[in-house]
Amino acid sequence: MTRLSVNINKVATLRNARGENVPDVERFATDCEHFGAQGITVHPRPDERHITRRDVDMLSKIVTTEFNIEGYPSQDFIDLVIKAAPAQATLVPDAPDALTSSAGWNVVEHGEFLRDVVSRLRNAGIRVSIFVDADPAQIRAAAAIGADRVELYTKPYADNYDTDREAAVAPFVIASEEARRLGIGLNAGHDLNLRNLRFFKESLPLLDEVSIGHAIISDALYLGIENTIHEYLKCLK
Repeated sequence: MTRLSVNINKVATLRNARGENVPDVERFATDCEHFGAQGITVHPRPDERHITRRDVDMLSKIVTTEFNIEGYPSQDFIDLVIKAAPAQATLVPDAPDALTSSAGWNVVEHGEFLRDVVSRLRNAGIRVSIFVDADPAQIRAAAAIGADRVELYTKPYADNYDTDREAAVAPFVIASEEARRLGIGLNAGHDLNLRNLRFFKESLPLLDEVSIGHAIISDALYLGIENTIHEYLKCLK
């Protein structure tokens, strides 16, 4: 079964809007685990507009499933990740002021920089995933620099799902086959939701993990977080 990692950034955004501790990010993370999520993802940014360094420290002590920290591999980020010692670090190419991730790495171009980061994190016992577009060349480059996994940027799939879902998923199927050929793990994330997730999972049966945040928190406003997690897990069975 593909694992579901819940990105809780939006919960921290809501908390920070009032400057207090409601909702409680740490309690929300443990509740997600209790309701069946198999991982918790956070994306700390330099301005701490949602997840803070303190959150990362606290979550590293209480998450009992898989803790995944994603972000741009600046020196501060690397230091934070090594200290927190999550199960997985996901490297994304976002600028510090980016609203959200909008593309995968050009690993071919930035391979030497990423190779050093991957080596440092793996030496600390942390699995490393690199955020890439559904491009076999980028997956080959990620494998060549020692990454354990790639995470496919799925917004193009989500954007085209309603028009032609077979055409929308086709590049991702090819990418997954290349990952399997290379023996590298496969994650996916960005704009996956209850409408498009099941077909994506059925098309990529060897998918290891999906990381979903915005859609889950939005659905939880109507369904409640327990029911929402159960509905997402159904899509992944």
